[in-house]
Amino acid sequence: MARVAAAFEVLLCSGLPTQIAIIALLGSAGVHPRTAGGTLSPRFIFSLTLLDTVLVVSLVALFLRSSGESWRAQLFASPSPRRDVLLGIALVPASFAIVAIVLTIVQVVAPSLRNVPHNPMADLVRTRLQAVAFAFVVTIAGGVREEIQRGFVLRRFEQYLGGGTVGLVAFSLLFGLGHLEQGRDVALATSVLGAFWGAIFLRRRSILGPMIGHAGFDLAQIANFLTMT
Repeated sequence: MARVAAAFEVLLCSGLPTQIAIIALLGSAGVHPRTAGGTLSPRFIFSLTLLDTVLVVSLVALFLRSSGESWRAQLFASPSPRRDVLLGIALVPASFAIVAIVLTIVQVVAPSLRNVPHNPMADLVRTRLQAVAFAFVVTIAGGVREEIQRGFVLRRFEQYLGGGTVGLVAFSLLFGLGHLEQGRDVALATSVLGAFWGAIFLRRRSILGPMIGHAGFDLAQIANFLTMT
């Protein structure tokens, strides 16, 4: 029963059920994924991401509380938060290096994986106001929600579902699939990057470093998008 309950918790916190429900809700309110011009809708993406953050983090909090587990013990167990902050800062350039290496290898070995010539996420940063809004969204949803989500899922795999390595592979693949909109090459690079952040959590027992590194990586990407407009 513990395994069944853990699998159910992982499924609910994976982002799939919550996002399906939110997409249906937004659709009923007349908020659709794309604009009339065919680009991604900032209103839709921002609403979906923030609402999903609230739901996923609330579910994690509910499951931890119902099982008598603390946030600190499960997600922030590192004995040295200061070192984790410094690690998080160092993870920003390291993350860019990993993505650059993966994309370079893909370009040489399997160039057909580059099937999206223009990153659709760049369409969300047409103005400085949109850039500020997007920066807030990726900090909260990317840096905070996704690392809470990743840490919780990996802990459940460690405890009940075959071990942290199994969870790392499974969730990293799911993480990459969530970025297919940006291209198969980006999805692959994102899977590797997710595995990297997850491995840091399993090593350090804290999501603090990956959280800072993830948020910094996303913010730097937004800055790059802004220079392209």
